[in-house]
Amino acid sequence: MSLAVLNPDNTAPSQKSIQITPRALQRIRSAMAKENVSPQEGGLRLGIQGGGCSGLSYNIRFDSHPRERDRVYQFENVRVFVDPKSFIYLHGMILDYEETLMRQGFNFINPNSTKSCGCGSSFSA
Repeated sequence: MSLAVLNPDNTAPSQKSIQITPRALQRIRSAMAKENVSPQEGGLRLGIQGGGCSGLSYNIRFDSHPRERDRVYQFENVRVFVDPKSFIYLHGMILDYEETLMRQGFNFINPNSTKSCGCGSSFSA
């Protein structure tokens, strides 16, 4: 699988940052418009929480603004917020979006994941 990955600063991929594919970015933009999330103030929040089949679950939602200690990434006109605790598990991750006959949704390609379950939203680090 070949992915064209966008980095916040449009440089070569970094192992310590969050990356988003153009396909995922397009889907995020569309959903932000549908949900009336302002690209200037709001953005996509990526995080992890305890639970799920494998111990940790991915959490993805819109937020109206970043929190005080968040890392804020800018991908063209989309901002992504990651809290410090989640960043430990998400650094180097690629967020992709796939749409096939069998599955439609975001795909977390995470080098920090040691095992994951079939649902694709739970992992162990």
